[in-house]
Amino acid sequence: MRLTILGGGGFRVPLVYGALLGDHAEGRVSHVTLYDEDAARLTTMARVLADQADGIADAPAVTATTDLDEALRGADFVFSAIRVGGLEGRAADERIALAEGVLGQETVGAGGIAYGLRTVPVAREIARRVARVAPEVWVINFTNPAGVVTEAMAEELGDRVIGICDSPVGLGRRIARLLGARPEDAWIDYVGLNHLGWVRGLRIGGRDELPRLLADAEALESFEEGRLFGADWLRSLGAIPNEYLHYYYFNRDTVRAYQEAGQTRGAFLRDQQRGFYAEAGRPGQPAGAALAAWDRTRAEREATYMSENREVAGVGARDESDLESGGYEKVALALMRAIARDERATLILNVRNRGTLAVLDDRAVIEVPCLVDANGAHPVAVDPLPLHAAGLVTSVKAAEREVLAAAASGSRADAVKAFALHPLVDSVGVARRLVEAYAAEHPGLGYLR
Repeated sequence: MRLTILGGGGFRVPLVYGALLGDHAEGRVSHVTLYDEDAARLTTMARVLADQADGIADAPAVTATTDLDEALRGADFVFSAIRVGGLEGRAADERIALAEGVLGQETVGAGGIAYGLRTVPVAREIARRVARVAPEVWVINFTNPAGVVTEAMAEELGDRVIGICDSPVGLGRRIARLLGARPEDAWIDYVGLNHLGWVRGLRIGGRDELPRLLADAEALESFEEGRLFGADWLRSLGAIPNEYLHYYYFNRDTVRAYQEAGQTRGAFLRDQQRGFYAEAGRPGQPAGAALAAWDRTRAEREATYMSENREVAGVGARDESDLESGGYEKVALALMRAIARDERATLILNVRNRGTLAVLDDRAVIEVPCLVDANGAHPVAVDPLPLHAAGLVTSVKAAEREVLAAAASGSRADAVKAFALHPLVDSVGVARRLVEAYAAEHPGLGYLR
């Protein structure tokens, strides 16, 4: 099997390659093509992967290219993990939003909308190229904001594009372990949009064990989401929210913490990764040096994840169990296996609704458990959302739809509407100023008129 990674010079690529190294089954990935517009980053990442493969006889071969059509030809699967505007763009998104007193996080609120407006036109063009050059390929989308980008690509590729995220997987794993079960033996009743979902039940042997956890305050506040939200709020909800809902439920507190921070997350990652690529790309280094630099950088990145949110919640550093790998790269590998080998699996994925949630139309991309086989991912029927969740889901989806409309029409009015409709942007005036500021900052938004 041949795998192409778009954004192949990106920092997370070694996670995917490391997962492939552990797969020795028949029909595994034997060749990986890295595609990126930045040749220097490609060279550095190829060096890291070579260090990973050292001593492993059957490691997948790696090639790198800056030619998109060349990267797509012959691929069985394509991972899309691009970052339009780079981390410099993310840092600007955060800075501009916070100056207006609204959230600038890369997938949530104003920052997510700005990122989506930059990314959707590029994602649509990639989808068109895939449809023309490699129409039989399956696209697995990692690119954020994953829900709206997957929905944009589905306009061209239909059900042959599937979005993935590691947040629901990590949440389900933590809850299952707290309840004394192996994560693979638990059925997770999870529903929502990407970065906007809730675990409403966790069945072990056919019995829902989530009420047992909700009744135990000490256990509830012993894991990441429990500490973030607090036992009382989780009991009020009767569910465990995805960690990204902290930006909604504690919005004012989080915005204030981000404004008071010495550096935004995007700026931190920008500076950190500049240092990594400079170190790992330095010529004449001994074998293993590039991988060691990547490992150190990744550990720091994971340890500081959502640090402002933990500060708001008054909790300390992340637990060691929260820092372990095994997130989206393992979801991606399981998804590929299920499709390529018809090994049926149940995975939480971003797919078209097709009547699963009655409050949304069929083409809306949602994040729910899916049954996966050789024919792709099929969403499982779920219970209706409670009103508070339905309100958030529909208002955020409405904003996402305006992002898609603006990217297609080039209309600033549509872009303003995308910001103004989002529940974390509280003013049409703020929305107008955001559009003006983002358009002035980002060349990639030059299409807005």
